[in-house]
Amino acid sequence: MENKGTYHVDPAYVASYNSRLRTRINEWLRRRLDEKGYGELSPSHGAVLSIVYKNDGRAQVKTICEALRKGKPTVTEMVNRLVRLGYLEKCPCPEDGRAVYVTATPKALAFRDDFDAISGELRNVILAGFSDEEATNLASLLERAAENFN
Repeated sequence: MENKGTYHVDPAYVASYNSRLRTRINEWLRRRLDEKGYGELSPSHGAVLSIVYKNDGRAQVKTICEALRKGKPTVTEMVNRLVRLGYLEKCPCPEDGRAVYVTATPKALAFRDDFDAISGELRNVILAGFSDEEATNLASLLERAAENFN
């Protein structure tokens, strides 16, 4: 979208608050994961597991890449770590030998309730004091700002 106005916002200010928010979210998630006994997981693993959970416990690596808007090497590294930790299993696609599915293991399925609880708590922390309209606007504005880099 074309810039149709003059903005009086310092980009360094916006970038700084974005970085600060990301850091605080990751610190909060690490603390909650440790408290629940999942200290081996990092916040980025939750993003991968969330896509697998939303796809009934099975998703193609390609689907995860698209959903997270991350490259295949980055996602493959996260998936491989989750495989080593026992949360996911890799399975070749029977129709396309190049495609790989990942499937939630019993360990990942046992984590699902805690994952949902932590996700709900995080949502409440981030959006505390926001009206529904403000929360929707925040999400929309952040998405638009990110899309400006595409």
